[in-house]
Amino acid sequence: MFQELSGANSSKGQVSEFVLMGFPGIHTWQHWLSLPLAWLYLLALSANILILIIINHEATLHQPMYHFLGILAVVDMGLATTIMPKILAILWFDAKAISLPECFLQMYVIHCFLGMESGVFVCMAMDRYVAICRPLHYTSIVTRSFVAKAMVFMALRNCLLTIPVPVLAAQRQYCSRNEIEHCLCSNHGVTSLACDDRTINSMYQLLLAWTFMGSDLALIMLSYALILHSVLKLNSAEAASKALSTCTSHLILILFFYTAIIVLSVTHSAAMTVPLIPVLLNVLHNVIPPALNPVVYALKNKELRHGLYKVLKLKVKDN
Repeated sequence: MFQELSGANSSKGQVSEFVLMGFPGIHTWQHWLSLPLAWLYLLALSANILILIIINHEATLHQPMYHFLGILAVVDMGLATTIMPKILAILWFDAKAISLPECFLQMYVIHCFLGMESGVFVCMAMDRYVAICRPLHYTSIVTRSFVAKAMVFMALRNCLLTIPVPVLAAQRQYCSRNEIEHCLCSNHGVTSLACDDRTINSMYQLLLAWTFMGSDLALIMLSYALILHSVLKLNSAEAASKALSTCTSHLILILFFYTAIIVLSVTHSAAMTVPLIPVLLNVLHNVIPPALNPVVYALKNKELRHGLYKVLKLKVKDN
């Protein structure tokens, strides 16, 4: 589909490829950023693979909460792998050129994975809500069938609703400029090169943000508001603390994920005097969560730590 659209564009005398310039303002020494970025990418891959091995190895972790965590690990690896190989190729080998179909495909996949990560967070929040507020009905509500149906719904939602993003971008006219001051094919970075009106692209991007992130964040906030209301009614402080402890790691990841999106949106909307900031934030937002998510869960979740010790064959006492 993207090849046909880009082929039609080429026949109209438009550019045949884009050039990803990397980090604006620091082109002469941006290759030094490849070291921490490569480390983050390797950490994301290794940590998430380890999470999947632990969940598969430990029978006690074959529960809906850890199924969602396993799906999150797969999504994180997919998101990081969508952007990091190309970024490292730019920084190491100066491989800046990218064809229009590849660029639009990357744009689509990034939107899919970001939407999927947001959707997984919603499912995890609902899982904690049922576990804490409706504990007697948990096993009958949150079943393997529920997990499968929720993930199929989220996948269809993200795959279908994000199709217009690259399609609309491919329909723009790119007359002369083809240098993108970015490391990846973001919708804003690509369509800013268009020589015709891109209002519809901006409007759909805004609509998508409210549909995906806005509704997901509202559902997460509602779930945790109900959880907090239920916990505050508990007579035992120890029981309340134990209930909230199961949500701590999830809340940390949600806070980072959505805060980064809000900050990124603000920096793109504002007239930034330092264009490096939104580009750097965009890249870090796509690579830090995949590396951070498994580490936070491993540190905060006792069952996952015990599974890690068993997989690594460590004898460690964990209180």
